[in-house]
Amino acid sequence: MSKEMLRALDAIEEEKGVDKKIVIDALEKSLVAAYKRHYGQAENVEVIFNEKTGDFKVNQVKTVADIVFDSQLEISIEDALALNPHYEIGDKIKFEQTPKDFGRIAAQTAKQVIMQTVREEERTIIYNEYSQYENDIMTGTVERKDNKFVFVNLGKIEAVMSKADQIRNEAYNPHDRLKVFVYRVNKTTKGPQISVSRTHPDLLKRLFEQEVPEIFDGVVEIMSVAREAGDRSKVAVRSHDENIDPVGTVVGPKGARVQAVVNELSGENMDIVEYSADPVQYIQNALNPAEVLAVYFEAENPRQATVIVANDQLSLAIGKRGQNARLAARLTGFKIDIKPENEEDDFLEGYDVRMEEYEKKKESGELAEPATDEVSDVEEVEDAPVSEPEVLEETDEVISEEE
Repeated sequence: MSKEMLRALDAIEEEKGVDKKIVIDALEKSLVAAYKRHYGQAENVEVIFNEKTGDFKVNQVKTVADIVFDSQLEISIEDALALNPHYEIGDKIKFEQTPKDFGRIAAQTAKQVIMQTVREEERTIIYNEYSQYENDIMTGTVERKDNKFVFVNLGKIEAVMSKADQIRNEAYNPHDRLKVFVYRVNKTTKGPQISVSRTHPDLLKRLFEQEVPEIFDGVVEIMSVAREAGDRSKVAVRSHDENIDPVGTVVGPKGARVQAVVNELSGENMDIVEYSADPVQYIQNALNPAEVLAVYFEAENPRQATVIVANDQLSLAIGKRGQNARLAARLTGFKIDIKPENEEDDFLEGYDVRMEEYEKKKESGELAEPATDEVSDVEEVEDAPVSEPEVLEETDEVISEEE
């Protein structure tokens, strides 16, 4: 068995990438338990593996004591001094106590322990490898799908993409290659489990980083993303170099750069707008392609804005089913109320009254702290977070029920 054990450990290290010292340590601990089951629970023993011969040795460990209460665990100072005059109370003395048939016990234990240890170490290796891709893009191949999930092969592991992480009307057929955003890598007792998405806003950021060198280098920065996956997105960008136009850089020559992202996302429309520290200008840019005439902010709620547009621009500013205004609100973090130009006078009459009341409260000290909560939608509906599939208990067999 000794030579076979050494060859097996070397093969595991070479083929599986599992350090044989980890396997040996697990073997020694398991053999201690096996010894106690067969030869007595009370003894304090250790099992040592000889890496040169492949043999196991059992040592009984006793503590030197002034008074012996348990002869299985302790040895008297007198007996210890008879063995070696340098022993002191508290020292540990090892006595070899390897049973003649211990090789049989070791052989029975070794196979199971090695398989279990290798499996656990392989899972740890895979987890460590894929955890570095969390919040990043990976390219995978569609393996299979059911009514709830699409299963994507990322190489050494199969990731799961829930219904909410799938782009509406996007087909996922076996063997299709696609880019996915890895938003969660969990380490479980059943192995690493990876959740990926095609709808996550950060997927856009990573795709633009791949297509636009200036974003990857940090010269141009993506400040915010508002996305309705598969339909339309707005991306706010700014430049840290006054000589570089952020919008033109991201769009690329003849729109080549943004078109590459659009193609990857099955034709999802992209609005690239310039970020501005001035909230008025930022909101105006975010409502592109509509032209904004004026922007007013509520004093008691500075995150609420009323936008005035020309009468013939109202439908364009709101967009189909309110999409343009909704995305602009999410992009900027302001609640946006859009009014046509012919209602501006009526709005300003009430607005001036509200501002006067605000100033009076401010002077009298009655003013409460201004509300600063961001509103992400024209209808005050928060942008729904990316849905995540429940934690799965099996790597090879993933449940198809979703709570």
